[in-house]
Amino acid sequence: MAQVKRIGVLTGGGDCPGLNAAIRAVVKTAIYEHGLEVIGIEDAFLGVVEHRMRPLTARDVSGVLTHGGTFLGSSASCDPGRLAVGTNSRGETVYEDRREECASHLAQRGIDALVVIGGDGTMSVASGFVRLGVNCVGVPKTIDNDLVGTDVTIGFSTAVEVATEALDRLHTTAMSHHRVIVCEVMGRNAGWIALHAGAASGSDVIVIPEIEYDLEKVCDYVRDRSRHGKRFSLICVSEGARPRGGERTIRDMDHDSPDPIKLGGVGEVLADDIQERTGIDTRAVVLGHVLRGGTPNGADRVLATMLGSHAVHLLMDGAEGRLVVMNKGEVGDRELISAANKQRFIEAETNELIRAARSVGTSFGD
Repeated sequence: MAQVKRIGVLTGGGDCPGLNAAIRAVVKTAIYEHGLEVIGIEDAFLGVVEHRMRPLTARDVSGVLTHGGTFLGSSASCDPGRLAVGTNSRGETVYEDRREECASHLAQRGIDALVVIGGDGTMSVASGFVRLGVNCVGVPKTIDNDLVGTDVTIGFSTAVEVATEALDRLHTTAMSHHRVIVCEVMGRNAGWIALHAGAASGSDVIVIPEIEYDLEKVCDYVRDRSRHGKRFSLICVSEGARPRGGERTIRDMDHDSPDPIKLGGVGEVLADDIQERTGIDTRAVVLGHVLRGGTPNGADRVLATMLGSHAVHLLMDGAEGRLVVMNKGEVGDRELISAANKQRFIEAETNELIRAARSVGTSFGD
């Protein structure tokens, strides 16, 4: 591999707490440890397509450790391998593969390698560049914690903390007004946030995509609590949850997006069904993008610093096409392509937290 002298860094997909901390780790490690130049790419791969890049210095990342979001900006919808460029005479969207052009833009800026901070969608896009010969090293981030190959991703810990605090607050108002409150959290296909925040808050029912729920069993559980003097219940549900034999609740469709199905509304559906069947006053709360925003907690700052720094060290050790991972408390790496177009789901039958939650009386609606 040619010697790396200049690297690019971008943040793709949905924003989350800890992205700025990861950028900071990449930039400062590159400059302080290895004397590299760093180019910041704006709005993920859209910035590569549109040639929007700028030099970053250590001064540019000073003070960003505690800030939420990403100062480089992000995009969850731009895939240069399938870029929407307009419509044809029939009104259909026309797509083009612009990856060769993007590789040319990177070469024009003298970028020898890319540090790509993102989740499964971002790594899927990056894998296409790896196959073209662009050296990419991935840094895992997503509040959903569903990237294959790593035990934890940047942003997950803070999202769980925010959801837990919200559930704690909902607990007191549910108790005061003798209501059932259903709290919907993010988690399209994997229920990591709902599982961890639900367990941490002592939610009475946790509903996740990996375990289809039986509405009647959920209602029986709520009724049973009421009969035993617990005149309220707290339910934490992932947005991608579905009833047994049923479908997910779809809010909207965006056919131009890499993820055209926009989920949302399962909390409201579940709340309406519970109230209709039990007669108990039931309300729904959707946390949504609240989980993505705000200051990263200490765990995410530490994780982002470790993973971002390790990505640069990998590049300087000659690594190509690798994904930084955290397994059993140790930083390592694996093939970036191995995480493309995949998601890490909860193994419901063997997950220790599910087992522990069931042991203390938590229902999973099954």
